Amino acid sequence: MSGPAADLVGDLEFRGLWHQEAGTRLSDRLRAGPVTAYVGFDPSNDSLHVGNLLQLCLLRRLQLAGHRPIFLAGGGTAMVGDPGGKSEERVLLSEERLRANLESVRPQLERFVDLGAPGGSAALLLDNGDWLRPLTLLGFLRDIAKHFTVNDMVHKESVRARLERPDHGISFTEFSYMLLQAYDFLHLFEHHDCRLQLGGSDQYGNITMGIELIRKVRGAQAHGLTTPLVLKADGTKFGKTESGTVWLDSTRTSPFALYQFLLRTEDVVVGAYLRYFTFLDHAAILELDAATAERPAERAAQRVLARELCTLVHGEDEAGRAEQASEALYTDEITSLDEQTLLEVCAEAPTSERSRAELDSGLSLVDALAASGLVGSKSQARTTITQGGAYVNNRRQSDPERVLRREDLLLDRYVVLRRGRREYHLLRFA
Repeated sequence: MSGPAADLVGDLEFRGLWHQEAGTRLSDRLRAGPVTAYVGFDPSNDSLHVGNLLQLCLLRRLQLAGHRPIFLAGGGTAMVGDPGGKSEERVLLSEERLRANLESVRPQLERFVDLGAPGGSAALLLDNGDWLRPLTLLGFLRDIAKHFTVNDMVHKESVRARLERPDHGISFTEFSYMLLQAYDFLHLFEHHDCRLQLGGSDQYGNITMGIELIRKVRGAQAHGLTTPLVLKADGTKFGKTESGTVWLDSTRTSPFALYQFLLRTEDVVVGAYLRYFTFLDHAAILELDAATAERPAERAAQRVLARELCTLVHGEDEAGRAEQASEALYTDEITSLDEQTLLEVCAEAPTSERSRAELDSGLSLVDALAASGLVGSKSQARTTITQGGAYVNNRRQSDPERVLRREDLLLDRYVVLRRGRREYHLLRFA
C-alpha cells in the first residue's frame, strides 16, 4: 500500500507519537487497510482544554490517512470517575449536567474530524452512557468482571498509586472504572469493528484490560497505542498556567490568550509541540528546529506553532486577529485594534478610570504614570520618560512635560500606558 495510510506509521514515529504499543503487529495492521480507532474523553466540563489536543490531533491524523475515528465521550464512566492521574476521587456529576457538557463540546470536536466524511472514514461521536446505564450489576459481574483478577487490577499503576496513599485510598466505585473502560472497548469492537484504542501513557493499563477482554470473549486481536504525556519545560502539565486551565472554548480562553500561551512556549519543547500539534510536513519542522537552535530570539517556531494551532482550534479569521493583536502588543499597531481585541491585549493589565475633564485641561503624563502604579513617584516618572522607558499607546515618549489629550484616546475611550517591555496599564475615560 502507498499513500497516506502507508506513511502514517512513519509519520507517528517521526512525531514521537508512537510511545507504547499494546497488542502485536499494530504497524502491519495500520498498513494493511482502514482501522477503526477510538479515544475516550471525560465530559466533566463544558469545554475541552489544550490537554486534550494531542489525542484530537492524533485522531485527525488517522482520519486523513483513511482510518475511522471514534470520539467516545465518557457520559457513563464520568459518573464513576477515573483514578488515573488523580490523587483524590473525582466529584461525580449528574446525568443532566453530563449531557449538557456533551452538547457543548461537540462543536469543538467537529473542528478536528469530519463527522460526515464519505465512505467508511466518517468519524463517530458516541457516549458510553448509552450502553453502560442499561447494564445490570449481576449481568456485568457474570459476563465481564469474571474475566479479571483483583491481583492483576491492583498492580495497575493508576490503582497502585492510590493504594500507596492511605490518607486517600480508592473507592470500589473508582476501582471498577477499568472494568467499564474494558467493556467500552469490547462494545465498540462488537458494534463498530473498532480494533484500536488510543490514549495517553497513563491509560496504558486500562487499554490492555480492554485488549485482554476482547481476546477472552471474542478470541480476537485488538490493539492499543499510547502517546507520551505532554509536559512543559519545567515538568508541569501542558495546558496549566498561573491563572488556570487553557480552554478550547473561546468564551473561557480567548483566541488571543491561546495564541499568547503558545507563543510563550520554551525553546526546549517547541520542537516536540510542533510535531504533536501541527500538520506541517517533516521538512518544515526540521527547518524550524534549526531556526530555534541558530536564531532563538526570532521565535520563529513559536510563531508558527501559535498560528497553526490557533487556526485549527478557532479558524483562520480568529487566528489572524490573535496574531495581529500579538504583534500590536509592542507596536503602535495597537491603535488599529477593535475594542474587543484591545481589551484582550490588555486583559492582564491593571485598569483605572479617569475623567474626560482631565483630558480637556491636559492630564500630565507624569501624573498619569505615577497614579497608575507603573512608577513609584512623579520624580521616577520623569526619569523613566527622559530615559525612553515610557510609552503612550506603544509610542515612546521623551518629553516629561507631555500631557494626554482627547486625541490620544483609542476608540474614544482608552489610553494604554507602558513602562519598559512588559508593564502595562489601561486608562479608561468615562
